[in-house]
Amino acid sequence: MDDIDAMFSDLLGEMDLLTQSLGQETVPPASVPGPTEEPNFSIGFTDLNESLNELEDNDLDALMADLVADLNATEERLAAQIEELQVPSPPPPHKSPTNIQHCAASPESLTSNNSGSNASTPSSSTTSPFPPPPPKSSKPTMEEIEAQVKADKIKLALEKLKEAKVKKLVVKVLMNDGSAKTLMVDERQTVREVLDNMFEKTHCDCNVDWSLCETNHELQLQRTFEDHENLVEPLLAWTRDSENKVLFQEIGEKYEVFKNPQNFYLWKKDKKTLKDFKDKDKEILIQENFCGTSIIVPDLEGVLHLKEDGKKSWKQRLFQLRASGIYYVSKGKTKSSRDLVCFVQFDNVNVYYGKDFKNKYKAPTDFCFVFKHPQIQKESQYIKYLCCDDAWSMNLWVTGIRIAKYGASLYEDYKTAEKKAAMSSKWTNRCMPSSSNTSTPSPTIKAKSPGQANGHAPKPQPEPFSQVNHAIIYIKVPHHFIIKKIEGKR
Repeated sequence: MDDIDAMFSDLLGEMDLLTQSLGQETVPPASVPGPTEEPNFSIGFTDLNESLNELEDNDLDALMADLVADLNATEERLAAQIEELQVPSPPPPHKSPTNIQHCAASPESLTSNNSGSNASTPSSSTTSPFPPPPPKSSKPTMEEIEAQVKADKIKLALEKLKEAKVKKLVVKVLMNDGSAKTLMVDERQTVREVLDNMFEKTHCDCNVDWSLCETNHELQLQRTFEDHENLVEPLLAWTRDSENKVLFQEIGEKYEVFKNPQNFYLWKKDKKTLKDFKDKDKEILIQENFCGTSIIVPDLEGVLHLKEDGKKSWKQRLFQLRASGIYYVSKGKTKSSRDLVCFVQFDNVNVYYGKDFKNKYKAPTDFCFVFKHPQIQKESQYIKYLCCDDAWSMNLWVTGIRIAKYGASLYEDYKTAEKKAAMSSKWTNRCMPSSSNTSTPSPTIKAKSPGQANGHAPKPQPEPFSQVNHAIIYIKVPHHFIIKKIEGKR
């Protein structure tokens, strides 16, 4: 018991330290942390105080509040069990002496006891003439209850401490209109879960093109996060003074390969033929390349511009896409497999789009993409640069690289996003009134009033709703319309 008390006291001490550390987040630190300390910062803010002020939910205090509530509930349960022990249990039923004497002197019992050798021997289960002793109480003692409750407290506190060790970030996500949303993200959440959270905050249409993107200001790069990725992991690689941003926007190229697979697997054919591709043939193409025993990578080959290491000069090379990486043909060599040189493998790098490389690196065009390790945040010799002749070729190569790198996960992400979009569309259709139940009055445009001198069309005046049982009000907010249905006559 003493060991358990000492362990629990130490645990409460650790919880007090954790509480103090959470309460000191708004106080300036006494000293600058050393280089060996693990960074603890927020994404998209200039300082920690700003992130705490912008945080919509009190997530930082929720952990301690839950722990205190659970401990209080445990204390109440202990008090209830102790009170139940203190209530005396009812005595066992007492039989009168007359009944005992009657059972002892019963002629049937005497006959049974005095029977001859031919009489059957009574079994051991024969009912005794005396009442059975009262059963031993199965209730635990007070000491056992207190020991069990202390063990439960220790287990609960350890679970909360384990939860507290989960890495969390306060992230500011920028919208297309310049506004921002602030949310708490922990290391267990995928990009798909964060997108669902953004859908709830913005009430947008949830189509499959919505994406979270990261921008690297110093390297002029941008990348779309894959839905199966954990968002916190790449964000922790950002430096404390980074100007990188997280964007919430629609990216049509994200799942273009599943909308028009012929553009990526039959890219050598005439563009007019690809444009007239039927939906049934598209589905067959997806089944052949993504639903077999292995994912088939598009057979890409073409001339790309390669940036020389440490220089701003570019040279042309014939590149080929394989499942393991990108290879090129050296000058004066053939296209045979033995003459191919590995340019980059996809295991430890991500593919990024370059921005304004024509001015920064003297690239032949602005259609560039880059291979970089997530930990690299500044200029490095390990960053690989490629340049295409047009946007169509760049999208073709980047999508093929994503298929080779992520494989079946990419297709599963698309199916999940498609299901989410279908559910959102079904919910919207339920909220919208059917055309047979309501009729929209045709507005009559009147002559321009003096207040309409700016040339804008006048607002239509709706007819009175005296005979209409359902009024529809549209409230405009960023990215969407929220539809509310008001029952009753107006």
